[in-house]
Amino acid sequence: MTIIRQIRPAVTLFICLSILTGLLYPLGMTALSNLLMPHEAQGSLLTSEGKIVGSQLIGQNFIQPRYFHGRLSATSGPNPLDPSKSGPLPYNAAASAGSNLGPTSRALVDRVSETVAGLKAENPEAIAAGWKIPADLVTTSASGLDPDISPEAAYFQVQRIARVRHLSEGSVRALIDRMIARPLMGWLGEPHVNVLELNIALDGLQ
Repeated sequence: MTIIRQIRPAVTLFICLSILTGLLYPLGMTALSNLLMPHEAQGSLLTSEGKIVGSQLIGQNFIQPRYFHGRLSATSGPNPLDPSKSGPLPYNAAASAGSNLGPTSRALVDRVSETVAGLKAENPEAIAAGWKIPADLVTTSASGLDPDISPEAAYFQVQRIARVRHLSEGSVRALIDRMIARPLMGWLGEPHVNVLELNIALDGLQ
């Protein structure tokens, strides 16, 4: 009986705390967040033509020249053709990570050089006009999931987008101007553009 009297309070406390912290608290926070900020609570999902196309919080691997390109992603995952093997899988939200390559890494130097060459070939008008390639177009983020780019990185791609889509450069530039998110309270953070939102708006121009 002595042992039972000693164990009973511990078991009772364990059950009560499990219900409180493992059930009531999560349910309460979920209900409150859905009430106060339903968009964010549901994953900040974005739609286009009535279909969910992604989240504001996770980047996507846009490679077609008719779309704005985002930051590079160093995430990896199972090979779609052979699940027993893994390899590069950009913006894999289940494997958020950076490349962990330092400035003395030959692999990093080679990758950046290859990316710079590709950007120059894809954006000849910007290079001819004297644009410098923004750093965020050749570097990966720590998470590998960054959905945003700097305004400079978006403006760098204006001439290519206008050429491929047969739009005026002015209309593409004006679209970027409208899509720039300013720092919170005017000073917290940096101006940035959400690439998925920008590309959805870009499709809306046509």
